[in-house]
Amino acid sequence: MEKRSRLVELYHYLQDPHLVARFQQFCGVHGSFSGSTSTTTSSSSGSGGNKEADPTHTHLNGACHHHSAGENGSENANVLGAGEGEKNVQTTGRDIRKRIIDSNHRENSENTPQNGSLVTAEAATASGETVGVGGPGSLGTNGRSQAEFDDSFPGKEDGNEAPGSSTVKPLRKNSLTGDAGQEFRIESSFLYYMFTFGTELGNELFYITFFPFIMWNVDVFISRRLVMVWVWVMYLGQCTKDVIGWARPASPPVVKVEMFYNSEYSMPSTHAMSGTAIPFSLFIMTYGRWEYPFSLGFSLALCWCLLVCVSRIYMGMHSVLDVIVGVLYSVLILLVFLPCLDHIDGFNLSCGYAPVLIIALHLGLGLFSFTLDTWSTSRGDTAQILGTGAGVALASHVNYMLDLLPDPTSDQLPLTMPTLTASLVLAAVLRFIIGVIVLVATRALMKAITIPLVCRVFGIPCDDVRKARQHMEVELPYRYIVYGTVGFCVLFLVPQLFSYLGLS
Repeated sequence: MEKRSRLVELYHYLQDPHLVARFQQFCGVHGSFSGSTSTTTSSSSGSGGNKEADPTHTHLNGACHHHSAGENGSENANVLGAGEGEKNVQTTGRDIRKRIIDSNHRENSENTPQNGSLVTAEAATASGETVGVGGPGSLGTNGRSQAEFDDSFPGKEDGNEAPGSSTVKPLRKNSLTGDAGQEFRIESSFLYYMFTFGTELGNELFYITFFPFIMWNVDVFISRRLVMVWVWVMYLGQCTKDVIGWARPASPPVVKVEMFYNSEYSMPSTHAMSGTAIPFSLFIMTYGRWEYPFSLGFSLALCWCLLVCVSRIYMGMHSVLDVIVGVLYSVLILLVFLPCLDHIDGFNLSCGYAPVLIIALHLGLGLFSFTLDTWSTSRGDTAQILGTGAGVALASHVNYMLDLLPDPTSDQLPLTMPTLTASLVLAAVLRFIIGVIVLVATRALMKAITIPLVCRVFGIPCDDVRKARQHMEVELPYRYIVYGTVGFCVLFLVPQLFSYLGLS
């Protein structure tokens, strides 16, 4: 019983948004929540969760909601929030989240949420919340006035910034709500840009450059298998997020350094999952196939993983528990999936029915993921990942059937790094630049064709592309077709172009 009590205590401690906020302040990130819609939050103990948090709170993607207790002082549905209470509330996270998403479709919405606070005045009033609009006298963290909360930041004297600090905003708007977030102050530019780079290692720009670079310049065998690992890890992670339905850490107290994915659910961190799966899979699959020291490969994989994982806490996107579970979940998937890679890859290459089964499987998984919850950015990301995986698998099959890009034979292993010469580097750079231009052009062309076509087929207005894409009938085929084509181009059409240009 005592062991269970300690585990519950640890769970609340690792899920506490104040732990994230303390880490951000330690790294020199300080936010000012004045001018935003904020809510009163409950406080954990100063030691980080030794006392039980107030169970009348649930966090919905960065917004903190209060719910009045029932007649007997208890509630009726399980909390699906950010872990500040394990008891029950009358309204689930999904219900309010759906109202929030629906409210974003209204043309005359007057309450623009900021810094991840996605609660509207109507939802707050209906839930019995105390809502304070930023400014003198408004409520910030732990019941303090907003002025007291702002003045509590280190280095702030008479409204002046601390020496060496600078004020910035999140780099990108929230892709669902359009919310650009609030300004915040950073004291260490080095940490800010380092963790920004770390979080980009789990974003689309990285994937659309890293995987092609490996395919075109390093090892096709490794790259196509790495894509398979990435597809399954990300798909299972995204679906698990929507099944669990936990929200992002509440803001305040957390500063939203990133806003782009703030409307998605939080548990587990898919950035942590990909940041674990990609480097360690790359290390496991290349060690012995390529000649390099074990310590070098393992150290690079570990540093990559730690940078991505810690960046998610720095950005205010995940609790410590989200990140830990993401790493462990990814390790579990790798333990099951990596031993099966030879059989799956062999099937994709040589089976005559492989193209049909590849298309059917990836499309079926996409349809399943769209039934899990109301629309969110994770729906589109999942379809995009599945489309890319299907395109790469189809290209692998075509290459095998046409005897293109053959894998090295066993007597050619292990492979050694070639001597870096000017001509070798120039050829690699040219392949990368030409290939990325082709991919970007292909994506833009397919997007321009597919979205209006799908909207016309299903009778959906396409004047507002963002709203049109929130329909499953548009989002699934659009993402699947566009990124399936891009995946096919990466491994089949672009290498053929290189061969034609003499850049193979």
